[in-house]
Amino acid sequence: MGTHYIIDDCTGCGTCEPVCPVDAISEGDLIYLIDKETCTDCGACDDVCPVDAIKWKETAS
Repeated sequence: MGTHYIIDDCTGCGTCEPVCPVDAISEGDLIYLIDKETCTDCGACDDVCPVDAIKWKETAS
């Protein structure tokens, strides 16, 4: 099991937000944020991020 998250390298371009099929991504104060409770970990956001700011982290199940 794991989760996607956005690191500080995010430029705030918003490319990730419209591709999220479950609306788990929202604009934060400085960077976009992924709601880990809503995210289905489909990876669509990771595929479109132009600065590779979306990462995957394995978590304990």
